[in-house]
Amino acid sequence: MNKFYKRAIFSLLFFFSVLAVHAQALEDVTNGIRSGNVTIMAKYFDNNVAITISNNQSIYSKAQAEIVLRDFFTKNPVKEFTVRQGGPNGTTAKYAVGSLETANGTFQVYLVMKQKEENFVLREIRFEK
Repeated sequence: MNKFYKRAIFSLLFFFSVLAVHAQALEDVTNGIRSGNVTIMAKYFDNNVAITISNNQSIYSKAQAEIVLRDFFTKNPVKEFTVRQGGPNGTTAKYAVGSLETANGTFQVYLVMKQKEENFVLREIRFEK
């Protein structure tokens, strides 16, 4: 096979595998919210994560963010999480907006992920009643 075609095929396979990995990060985080599983989400935390819960915003380290979110999900057991909007694919930033129904009411959830080197990291998450 011609070297050009081999390179083109390899490049396309690499491109699509990178897109799949990037899409997986946002899907994993939303699945973590859906199940109230902070461990899944924590794999994607940036060094610092901005967390807003009902107008109380702070920036936390990875370890602190995990504790804050674990506490949130303990106090607000998840019933259902529906992603209303998300995207865009193929860029250096991704977001999702969804509705989180908990035992204590419904929260609007906003997620922002940014590309850092080869991976996407969670930079911000907001829970607003």
